[in-house]
This record gives sequence, structure tokens and C-alpha cells, in this order.
Amino acid sequence: MLNEKELNRHPCFNVKAKGQYGRVHLPVAPKCNIQCNYCNRKFDCVNESRPGVTSTLLSPEQALVYVDKVVEKEPRISVVGIAGPGDPFANPDETLATMRLIRTHHPEMILCLSTNGMHLAPHVPELAEIGVSHVTITVNAIDPEISQHIYAWVRDGKVLYRGLQGAELLLARQLRAIALLKRHGITVKINTIVIPGINDHHVPVLAATMKELGVDLLNCMAMFPNADTAFEHIQEPGKEMMERIRDSAEQFLPQMRHCTRCRADAVGLLDHDKTDEFRGCLSACAQLPKPEEAARPYVAVATLEGVLVNQHLGEASRFQIWGEDGQGGYRHIEDRQAPPAGGGIQRWFNISRILADCRAILVNDLGDSPREMLKKRGIQPVAMAGFIERGLEAVYTGKGLTSLKGRMRKCSSKGACAGGGTGCG
Repeated sequence: MLNEKELNRHPCFNVKAKGQYGRVHLPVAPKCNIQCNYCNRKFDCVNESRPGVTSTLLSPEQALVYVDKVVEKEPRISVVGIAGPGDPFANPDETLATMRLIRTHHPEMILCLSTNGMHLAPHVPELAEIGVSHVTITVNAIDPEISQHIYAWVRDGKVLYRGLQGAELLLARQLRAIALLKRHGITVKINTIVIPGINDHHVPVLAATMKELGVDLLNCMAMFPNADTAFEHIQEPGKEMMERIRDSAEQFLPQMRHCTRCRADAVGLLDHDKTDEFRGCLSACAQLPKPEEAARPYVAVATLEGVLVNQHLGEASRFQIWGEDGQGGYRHIEDRQAPPAGGGIQRWFNISRILADCRAILVNDLGDSPREMLKKRGIQPVAMAGFIERGLEAVYTGKGLTSLKGRMRKCSSKGACAGGGTGCG
């Protein structure tokens, strides 16, 4: 269901807001997990305004600096989004780290993502926890017999799927993701690329299905024929065709009729785009160094009551996130839910991703497997007993870490714990 307060400030979801509020897209997701037959992603093409292109790429930390500068110069920005230039969830670590940084430092911003939906579903609970309120999924058909002609391949892990098999897999993932998003109260917009002779006749059927799933808005976008693609010879649908298609789809879902086909580095109001104006700023931010401590300003803590470090990693159902308060002390930033127990090494990977902006984690104890996973992901595990502030001081100053390893509860596996994800850690 549309949140009225946020709807009034989101220019893409509300045509009345497009002249008052703006958006900034952060190009932090270069990799993609599907190949569309109309897509040719040229990162350095500054003369094109279309999805999938950007003049440069940013790390999550660089993206935060860029947002700081953009908001300072253009205070009407209300939405921070990630729309590529690849797919956000072919780059989940960068995407989620960026969203967390923006949420922490700019809590007033609406957080928005645009994805093909292939690998979205596993991340929906975390998106909801971060506070991402608007997600756009590009769904070009709900009949694999049609969509098999739109995608050259779909990649799941290291396996490529082509033809009907790839189309069926992608559609199943998209439908599951939409259902999960609505279950978590997230506003969903569907982008449909209208391709003459391929799916133009199919849009009303698609719109009806999306309505049944609880989708909030449909954006029918005319395909832009790109050089060196399989569809480069298909003519772009004209305005009359697009209006006819939108009118027929509007029987089922509200239509977005003011889309400007934004780049992956777009910034400004839809009516007053400032992408060119901010290109120098974007490039300068892309050159910023990425020191480890600046990239990871926080420390995670496994604690029962918020005073002592007194939980084994495997037992923790949530983590407190702490940071410096700028006055020589420390402050509690937020709580983050831990992944559910079980799942073996995947749980430790998920924890490391949830804590991607943390330089260390304070725990009463942990096993060898999670210890190695966290270290590999740049998070220092500190096994200790005592007050949280003692641990924070040691981490942030680098002094006295070894003295923290006092009385720690013995692992029930008597030293044989390999971190199987069953709660032992």
C-alpha cells in the first residue's frame, strides 16, 4: 500500500511531486545477472540518457560522500536510488552497504531500488529492515514463451540458462520477489519495456497479473533500439502506440506516464535534470580513497542487555551497532537482526554482509569457521568478556585488545566447533 507521506515526495511514483522533489541514482552495481536483447551498457557514454549507462562507478563509501555533496547543492533531493548500471542484486554487498550508509547518515531520504528481480527475493527482509520503501522490477512478460525471445541468457550462480528455461526461471524469481515485497509492506512499481512485435500485445495481460499480486504502479517504457544488440533493428514504438498500450493497461493498474528513462547516475528533478552539472562532482567522488576505517565506521556487539559483551556469536539473534559520538565517546546507533540459526557457512556469510559497514564485532566467543569468514570479509572478530565500552575503546584506539580476552564461556563442543550454523558458532 502506498505510504502517503513518502508518495508525496517521490517524483517517480507521484507525478505531482516531479516538479518539487528530485532523485539521485548511485552507480554502485556494475555487474548484471541477465542479458536483455535490447541492452548495451556503456559506462562511459555521457551523451545518452537511458537506463544502464553511467559516466563512472562508485563504492558505497564514495556514494555516501557524493550524496552529501548533492544534497548540499540541491536540497530538493528526496530519493536516493540504485538502478545499476547492472543489477543491484548481482552486486548485493555493494547495494546493501550503500543503502545502510545512506539510511544512517540521511535518515530522511526515501530509499529506492530498481532491479530485474532475478536475485531479489533473499534480500527482501533485509531491505525492509533497512527501510527501503520503494522497489521497481522490470517484468517484460508473464508468459515464458514470449520472454524467452527477450533475454539472451539468465545467470544463476555460475550456471547460464537460455531460451525457455531461462525465461521460466527469471519469471518464477520475479513473482516470488513481488509477493515477498508486498508481504513486507514495500511499494512496488513494475517497468515493462514495450518491444513491437515481441510483447506489445501482451501488456494488458501482464498488467492484470500484476494487479492480482498487489503491485502499485505500472510503467510502460518504449524500447530504445541500441547499437550492437539483438534488437537494434526493431523500431522504437511511437507515442500513439505507447498511449494506446498505457490506456489498455490502466484498466488494471495506475500508469506512470512521466518517466524520463533515467541513467544509472541521474540526479536532479525529473523536470530539471542536473546529471551534466554534477558529473564533475561524481567523477571527483569516484577518485576518493577508500581507507578501511572510513569504509567501516561501526562496531557490532553481541549482547543480551546492552551493557556487557555476553553472547556467543552462534546464539545472537540480533546485534547492537555502535559508533563514535564525535566527543570522545561512543553511541548506540541501531539494532540489526541476525540471520536465523542453521545454514552452515551461509549464515556466517550472511552475518558478514549484514555487518559490512562494521570494522569489528565484539562477542563472548565464536568458532573457527565464522572467525575466518568474518576476517576474510574485513571484520575483526574480538572474543572478550566485560563492558561494551571497554571493547569499543580497544577497537577504536587499537590499544589493549589482548587484555580483553578474559573469562569466556567454553564452547559446548569441547573445541571441536567448526561453526556449523546450528547455534554453536
